[in-house]
Amino acid sequence: MPDHDLTGFTPSTFTHDGATRRVLRKGTGPAVIIMAEIPGITPKVIEFAERVAATGCTAVLPVLFGVPGREASPGAAGWPTVGRAMASALWQVCVSREFTVLATGRSSRVVRWLRALAAAEHERCGGPGVGAVGMCLTGGFALAMATDERLVAPVLSQPSLPLACTASRAGSIDISPEELAVVRGRCERDGLQVLGLRFRGDRLVPGDRFAYLRRELGDAFVAVELDDGAANPDSALPPHSVLTEHLVDEPGQPTRQALDTVLDLFRTRLLGEEPAVTE
Repeated sequence: MPDHDLTGFTPSTFTHDGATRRVLRKGTGPAVIIMAEIPGITPKVIEFAERVAATGCTAVLPVLFGVPGREASPGAAGWPTVGRAMASALWQVCVSREFTVLATGRSSRVVRWLRALAAAEHERCGGPGVGAVGMCLTGGFALAMATDERLVAPVLSQPSLPLACTASRAGSIDISPEELAVVRGRCERDGLQVLGLRFRGDRLVPGDRFAYLRRELGDAFVAVELDDGAANPDSALPPHSVLTEHLVDEPGQPTRQALDTVLDLFRTRLLGEEPAVTE
């Protein structure tokens, strides 16, 4: 797949608390904040955003790292190009004080900026609330954003922080205890549902992390856990990216069913529609 020239997306910027970042936007209707995985807003992340926009929502993509539109599949761009893109994005993350990579019991500072963006998009787009999808490094951001009652449809796709280099980190997620308690209260009081996606063999997203979320959120945490064999076999990377790199976009495929589950969440929570029938 070649680089995407971002045709169809409207660029802008958003500033909060002294931080200004670029934002890409497509569609009309209630907003869904889509936070890309490393190395950034790749063509496959853009494809997912276009699917969100096609449901009748506004896809809002903050540029947190990387170069928007740049191809990052090793099979298409080659390992040297992909390696450089990954290294560049990781460097941006590691030198920034906005991201918490290893610490437990803490939310990344960038979440405050993302909450402010969600609030602004809710005011701009209207509707009953805002959706959010975090992927890999940004996966837990969608959970921490849900302390704001305007966030009504959080999706954690392969949430990979904190890096699972110890048992305590594997059995936690990057949100403070105080913020998790707020989200738990919303689940109990308001019927908030938190959707999580992972491949079972993904070492970046250990099963202990989803077990922890089940204990903390109860039935409000809906886990979609896929066998590794369901991942796109054409990918040169181990099974990880459910909605992008490892999606098999064909009816009846487990990853396609996971994608449909995400889109149905937005239809029901943001558009008031009945869930679509899974193909």
